[in-house]
Amino acid sequence: MKEGEYRMGERELKKPHFVFIHGAGGGSWCWYKIKCLMQNSGYTVTCIDLKGAGIDLCDPSKILSFDEYNKPLIDFLSSLPDHEQVVLVGHSAGGLSVTDASHKFPKKIALAVYIAAAMLKHGFSTEQDVKDGFPDVSEFGDVFDFEFGLGPDQPPTSGIVKKELERKLLYNMSPLEDVTLASMLLRPAPLYALQRAEFKERTESVEKVPRVYIKTMYDRVLKPEQQDKMIAKWPPSNVYVIESDHSPNFSNPFVLCGILVNAYVSMGHTCT
Repeated sequence: MKEGEYRMGERELKKPHFVFIHGAGGGSWCWYKIKCLMQNSGYTVTCIDLKGAGIDLCDPSKILSFDEYNKPLIDFLSSLPDHEQVVLVGHSAGGLSVTDASHKFPKKIALAVYIAAAMLKHGFSTEQDVKDGFPDVSEFGDVFDFEFGLGPDQPPTSGIVKKELERKLLYNMSPLEDVTLASMLLRPAPLYALQRAEFKERTESVEKVPRVYIKTMYDRVLKPEQQDKMIAKWPPSNVYVIESDHSPNFSNPFVLCGILVNAYVSMGHTCT
């Protein structure tokens, strides 16, 4: 039997391929703990750098459309054979990427997983969508350092959480070494593009993609009550709860991996 396959009765089934999408300002590096754990358990894992993120050299302030920002994920899914399916996992703003992909490639996604993520069927198409799915950090005061690539009288094109607030907001339960790593690698997020993520094609095929939501209990960025509103508005098949800050990939990776596998199995798939 080939590596990455397992036997169930007389059939040989391939373990699922997990594809991970980072949040705003992150990169594929955000998933290093999860990738290590899941690969050691025999799963195929791909972590994508979106445009202007991770090792992609594009200037985030020059990314002015969500389609441009999400192009690396769309290109990846386009390259997959028609018969191949993946488990698509999005964290935070990565949820927008997952939904966009679910509209465009519903047959290639075996399961969509949203981790403390913006789960909005049509993106930011209404004011309520913005209230539910965009981080509300107003209680913490002046949180972001902005860049104004279109001029000082225009909306900011990119932004990043101030260094002194990263741990308090993003990683309040995460190990210090991960906070340090993130502080070194976080990049400005293309806010102009993200705020214009609206999926105008409005295909109903998106409903054919099974979805689960992983709610982060001690999240200071996308608050639990915001997550609850998105869950109520567009109910997924299952909701899991994890004791973590906004970044369970750092603060609770073992439990997160267990939830991911369980979520796949709960959809009627088989894993060993």
